[in-house]
Amino acid sequence: YNPRLWPRDMLRTDFLHLSDCFNAQKSTVRVPDIDPKYKIAVLASKQDHCLFDLLHRWQEGRLPVDIHCVISNHDRPVDNHVMRFLKRHEIPYHYLPTTSGNKREQEILELIEGTDFVVLARYMQVMSESFLKSYGKDIINIHHGLLPSFKGGSPSRQAFNAGVKLIGATSHFVTPELDAGPIIEQMVERVSHRDTLHSFVVKSENLEKQCLAEAIKSYCELRVLPYEVMKTVVF
Repeated sequence: YNPRLWPRDMLRTDFLHLSDCFNAQKSTVRVPDIDPKYKIAVLASKQDHCLFDLLHRWQEGRLPVDIHCVISNHDRPVDNHVMRFLKRHEIPYHYLPTTSGNKREQEILELIEGTDFVVLARYMQVMSESFLKSYGKDIINIHHGLLPSFKGGSPSRQAFNAGVKLIGATSHFVTPELDAGPIIEQMVERVSHRDTLHSFVVKSENLEKQCLAEAIKSYCELRVLPYEVMKTVVF
């Protein structure tokens, strides 16, 4: 792309003209080397593996995002490896303890205002329909199971007890229905009777990290096209 031959404003106008021609519901025009990176907020609960993996990938420049803040319902000690990383890179950390009667959604909405999308990196809370409507932008979640099987809590234990031969992770868009949004990315790994619950969980967590990172990368590169309500094309 040479902006001298095709100015950025003209590029946008030309693509939006195509959008009008095809009656597109949504159009996004981005030039990665010129436009700002996606501004995101990351929500996480107690488990650190997905959050820390995203932070490392961000530090290494492998994800085209700027992390606006990290929000958690779990209080981490100041000497925690995540907290040290966030302090070193001056990324705000907001501790918002939740209860069954108060999910702190209004405060979260205020903290994520101005972000381009939100990532749930093992955030173990269900977002209400009113929250999703108020935010109005995409939220990407990682589910530690191969949806649509083993929804809800402890899917690794569910799968282990079921004696499955393949385990997986699923990254999907968040919708009001639990773990039922359009799927962006899925990854699998073979397991056997030789695996213990511990090795089962370790393999599952590695899949979760890779799957979430790949979903975010595909989304930022505009390679994820939703269609027919519950489906996506990823090219």
